[in-house]
Amino acid sequence: MSNAAEAPRQNRVIDLKAGAHMMVLDAGIFCIFHAAGQAPAGPAGLPGVRISRAPGTPPGIVAVSTFEEDGWIGGSNGAALVRVMRGPAAVLVTTYQEPDSLHAAPRLQVAQLAGPVTTAPSQSAVPESAPASPAAEKVETAAEQAVSKDISAHIQRRGDVTGGIGHWMGVPGSQGWIEGFSIAPENGVPVADIEYQAVLGKGWLSPWAEGGQYCGSRGMALPILGLRVRLKGESAKTLKIRLTASFTDGTRLGPVDGSEALEAESLAPLEAFLLEIVPENEALVEPEAPAKPAASRKRKSAAVS
Repeated sequence: MSNAAEAPRQNRVIDLKAGAHMMVLDAGIFCIFHAAGQAPAGPAGLPGVRISRAPGTPPGIVAVSTFEEDGWIGGSNGAALVRVMRGPAAVLVTTYQEPDSLHAAPRLQVAQLAGPVTTAPSQSAVPESAPASPAAEKVETAAEQAVSKDISAHIQRRGDVTGGIGHWMGVPGSQGWIEGFSIAPENGVPVADIEYQAVLGKGWLSPWAEGGQYCGSRGMALPILGLRVRLKGESAKTLKIRLTASFTDGTRLGPVDGSEALEAESLAPLEAFLLEIVPENEALVEPEAPAKPAASRKRKSAAVS
């Protein structure tokens, strides 16, 4: 092939400024996130950072979950959850910048959310592999058939579940925690007018997710510890969020207006939440909880208002 024919292809290759770092972590669960005050990514999506399992680390030792499926956490707002089953073990942190960038590479911080974990933590007396009780399945199936699919969540032992605004997502008292969720209203509020965060640890929230985006983790058996939801745009002028939630330690909070993160004092995993969108001047009224699964009715739980 002639040099003239090769030139167009060569011109498509751009050498970026890149740096690679090995981060060694002890056993436990960590949140890796951007330090405050950094400039957002430009039109090309740079600068940015990718977090991945380090080469040579055996499968099953380290799991990385990010809000993007490929480990990308962007340049200023993303975060990664890293679970180290047996430490010390390493993750690979790769930074990317424009070739002519004069700025320093993105700066990261690490917060440990939990200590060493050898198996998926369980808040329930029911084994992880045990199926939901027939009574619970009947209640949930009937409810799912009757409501829209504004909300999707990944729930321990159940997988992906859909439900509607104004209906409980998850079942209070079920002891099955929520690992992540997305909200995309089908009616009444434009998807672009809602955004939300997940509580990842004490004082740590995920970046704001826009309507329809998944917020949380998948495949890591990591619960979220609460949530925060707010309206923006024209919807925020006439409507407000009303949130109620229950947690695996029996705590129940709400209804609140959603302006602050809803989380248990104990930081117990979130097991269910009720999202309502109501007129701005409507009073807060305690909602009724759905029927609990038969397996959990025998448990004694304390409600905290």
